[in-house]
Amino acid sequence: MRKFDLNIEKVLEDWDVSDALREIIANAIDEELLTNTKTMKVFRDSTGWHFRDFGRGLEYKHLTQKENLEKLNRRDVVIGKFGVGLKDALATLDRHKIKVSIISRHGDISLGKAPKQEFKDIVTLHALISSPSDPCFVGTDFVLRGVNAKQIESAKNFFLRFSGETLLETTKYGQVLKRPKRAARIYINGVRVAEEDDFLFSYNITSLTKPMEKALNRERTHVGRAAYTQRVKDILMECRHSSVAEIVAKDLRNFESGKLHDELKWLDVAVHACKLLNATGSYLFVTPSELRMAPMLVDQAEGDGITVVTIPETVRQKLRGLKDLLGLPIRDLSEYIQEWNQSFDFNFVKPEDLNKNERRIYDKTKNVLDLIGGRPADVKKILISETMRLEGFEEAVGVWERNEQRIVIKRSQLRSLRDYAGTLLHEAAHATSRASDLSRAFEDELTGSLGTIASKSIG
Repeated sequence: MRKFDLNIEKVLEDWDVSDALREIIANAIDEELLTNTKTMKVFRDSTGWHFRDFGRGLEYKHLTQKENLEKLNRRDVVIGKFGVGLKDALATLDRHKIKVSIISRHGDISLGKAPKQEFKDIVTLHALISSPSDPCFVGTDFVLRGVNAKQIESAKNFFLRFSGETLLETTKYGQVLKRPKRAARIYINGVRVAEEDDFLFSYNITSLTKPMEKALNRERTHVGRAAYTQRVKDILMECRHSSVAEIVAKDLRNFESGKLHDELKWLDVAVHACKLLNATGSYLFVTPSELRMAPMLVDQAEGDGITVVTIPETVRQKLRGLKDLLGLPIRDLSEYIQEWNQSFDFNFVKPEDLNKNERRIYDKTKNVLDLIGGRPADVKKILISETMRLEGFEEAVGVWERNEQRIVIKRSQLRSLRDYAGTLLHEAAHATSRASDLSRAFEDELTGSLGTIASKSIG
């Protein structure tokens, strides 16, 4: 038996058994990923708890403290990069009187205390190296006696692969995971480094930034939000799938109640979320003030099967003129009005289908037009419709259609002669002036019509 000095007297007093087990699991997962071998296993039998990988096998030289160049070159895959983790784990297990046996084709390893060579007064932890009990053994098997199931579960709880979390989408920066009932989790290459009570999703970051690399301490726990915020944003900005969009849509509806999750309080993420939603479903984006100003439009949209999503005014301003991820216009109220008008059809009502009061008012059409000298030459028809095109946030009450040479008036205007006559004369002025609202030509024509009516009335 040979003795390999680990140069450890006492280390990491605040580490417990689960922390040490975490390091053993992390090393086994790294070996699995680096060698593309079978999935590592954690199981129990009569000899103890086993942490088994199927890689190249642990050697005593792996117990030295140095940077692992192989792991440094595969930062996108592996968890660890310094040899210090395993040594700390072994020291912690020894301190807690856990019996350790390591089996590989390179040799069997156990732990023991021995004086340092040439310094007999200093006793340190040593790895005791024996000839391999199975020279054909595949991988490495850590066999531990003295640990319990609770400690095992606590260690496994650090790792995404044992968490049971649902993957929603994978991007070049990492993965979006469905948040469990507990707090959201932040993983880095599959290892939990933080928890977030107010995040909408959990995340597994696989592409590290410089601040993140600096922030990863030896324990890889309690990493501050500042270190990973940018990567969480990057992940969300890369999302394209409806599985993420649907959860985002549901959360955006919490804006007015003030219960919006933290990711959607980031302006660039909220704008991207709207672009994503627009591309993956039928949504209408409105601000709280628009909801109050245009309740009829909102109700109509919901009746059309469109999901209404309330957004802050700051997001609304950013969305103006933008297109979604498919290159389509983002549907705000202005876009919805255009869609409505492009697909609009009049629902005309025949005079004989009007009720008694409506017909009495409609029959005075000639009398009203006589007040301005009769029906304009370009007006061939005057029709009544249940539905009208949208002007602003509401349906128009009347319209002059030059190409059709007709005036169409909304049926609701037949409630009173005053409403009907006013709308009819307004549209007649459009027909005569051939001009639109707010134009000088229309204003002059309308003024002239009022003067004509006044002159006839006064005599």
